[in-house]
Amino acid sequence: MRELRRAEARFRTDGDGTTTFHSFSYGAHYDPDNVAFGPVVALNTEHVDPGAGYDSHRHSDVEIVTWVLEGLLRHEDSTGAGGEIPPGLAQRLSAGTGVSHTERNASDTEGLTFVQMMLRSDNEDAPEYAQVEVGATMAGLYRTVDVHAPAQLRVAVLGAGDVIELPTAPRTLLHVTRGRVRAGEDLLEAGDEIRTDETLGPLTADESSEALVWLLR
Repeated sequence: MRELRRAEARFRTDGDGTTTFHSFSYGAHYDPDNVAFGPVVALNTEHVDPGAGYDSHRHSDVEIVTWVLEGLLRHEDSTGAGGEIPPGLAQRLSAGTGVSHTERNASDTEGLTFVQMMLRSDNEDAPEYAQVEVGATMAGLYRTVDVHAPAQLRVAVLGAGDVIELPTAPRTLLHVTRGRVRAGEDLLEAGDEIRTDETLGPLTADESSEALVWLLR
């Protein structure tokens, strides 16, 4: 199977200073045919106004992976981890038996945009926090944080004319975060994604672009 899902088909939730676009069923939005792809159960793009955000709330049994696109995210959680997360720093919170966290825009003047993804977790123990500086300085496919799930997250970075070969995986989820990326005959823009159990093949771009790539076992 190879499923192309466009940005305009994503669910939308408006909150107090927040707007969220959901790739999967989430919160008040339910589609029985769109609850997961492999272990991935949520892929949300969050737009947060200056000074706004999400107060402390609890999760368990999931891996929470965050990738900031613009702005600065202030994070605090019940493991004791905390700080400001800029673009280029991949963050993972493995909820385990249960964790509470707070996520807010660290700026009172600038907006914040980040992608937050959740996966069914193999961690049945205490929660864990991890972060990795990706350091994407040129075109390539960059490794990010490890997760307690049969999945690996890569960040694809391309400039005009670049070509990246993706590794073969039983299933692949490709989500474009900026620019325009071509995968085979499909042209994808920000918010578009492909879910497939076929070989995705090379990615190309005719402008500066970025995509999140989940390699799923």
